[in-house]
Amino acid sequence: MNNTKKLGIWMDHSSANLMELKDGSVNTKTIESTFSHEDKQEAKSRSEYTMHNKEQQQHEAYYKQIGTEILNYQNVLLFGPTKAKTELQNMLKSDLAFKDINIETKDADKMTDNQQQAFVKEYFAG
Repeated sequence: MNNTKKLGIWMDHSSANLMELKDGSVNTKTIESTFSHEDKQEAKSRSEYTMHNKEQQQHEAYYKQIGTEILNYQNVLLFGPTKAKTELQNMLKSDLAFKDINIETKDADKMTDNQQQAFVKEYFAG
């Protein structure tokens, strides 16, 4: 039996569904970004620069939270409809703590929870 720890993460800039594949079943945990629409409107009313700066800080905190979870796995699939997965992958590549973790990205549309779980099972089955 292959004991490699596998994690699929469907993500966009607002939330990430972390799906651990273990013994053929999937356990899901969700991490939400703290940068809300209200934050964006409030920051935008002050200045475009302030909004982008605050948004960048919130995304960084969101990505760090996901990264903390990824440290527990050997194989990770990042997938979703936005560039958030690539931004996270680039951040992780620059951190030596993640050098021994196989992290791949795949484009995917919006999906239901069941579709996300099936995508993760199919990816790691191959």
